[in-house]
Amino acid sequence: MLRVVVLGAAAGGGVPQWNCGCEGCRAARADPRELQRTQASVAFSADGEHWFLINASPDLRQQLNATPQLHPKKGALRHTPIAGVILTNGEVDAVAGLLSMRESQPFTIHAHARVLAILKANSIFNVLNDKHVRRQAIDIDIAFELELTDGSPSGIEVLPFAVPGKSAWYLEGKAHPGGEDGAGDTLGLKITDKASRRSFHFLAACAAVTEGLKKEIAGSPLVFFDGTVWRDDEMIRTGLGNKTGMSMGHISMSGEHGAISALAGLDIDRKVFLHINNSNPALLPASPERKAAEHAGWQIPADGTEIVL
Repeated sequence: MLRVVVLGAAAGGGVPQWNCGCEGCRAARADPRELQRTQASVAFSADGEHWFLINASPDLRQQLNATPQLHPKKGALRHTPIAGVILTNGEVDAVAGLLSMRESQPFTIHAHARVLAILKANSIFNVLNDKHVRRQAIDIDIAFELELTDGSPSGIEVLPFAVPGKSAWYLEGKAHPGGEDGAGDTLGLKITDKASRRSFHFLAACAAVTEGLKKEIAGSPLVFFDGTVWRDDEMIRTGLGNKTGMSMGHISMSGEHGAISALAGLDIDRKVFLHINNSNPALLPASPERKAAEHAGWQIPADGTEIVL
């Protein structure tokens, strides 16, 4: 059995974003319980006792406090059920939460060598004492089993695969610490419980849906997929920025080549959008965009949503 908890569903900055007065952010301030979202991350477990995170958002401390499954066990002075973190990219909203995990607690960071190179190049991540926090490189298309903090097998297999995308935006125009080869900057994951063979796919960033990607996720029981923008030029149209979704490495939800259209007909049991930007009108429950997404079989999750496979 796999348990998955959505710790956060929003893109970088969350909803509401601290300095934003767009329609979505204004609505979220007026109705916090319904509309507020923290930055994208999920937690998963095969036994309900030991948990792993996919990405560590800047909101991680808030997310852990809001999630009873991830609290220290009763009576323990120092404890966490979190055994590891898998990073799918090196963006701020995927790695900054690691700094909240700096209290000499054993766990493992799993990431592609290019993302590990980014952490190594930034000395602030040295607060994660390597005597306690192991950094484990993962390879594209090579499955591995996650281990618990004592080295025993978790019963969970992870298959990383390459996804169309780009390196972290803060590295634009700069030398990448991992070198010039861009393979590994953006990963998707297939997570499988070895006992039940139940699985799910996670893609928080994706610039395009290729035939290879369709083949990978077809028939999946559950897919978390990049829902950053509703339309490619959304940031420009709303006056919130000068970049398209594609230029930021994110496919749009709508449109002929958007995620809703591209992933239709793949026999996916449950489709969940994640990493949803504050500009995206699909966040608003009464919007035509939300209705269109739901009509196509997609879910816009609230923080704290739990899914059992």
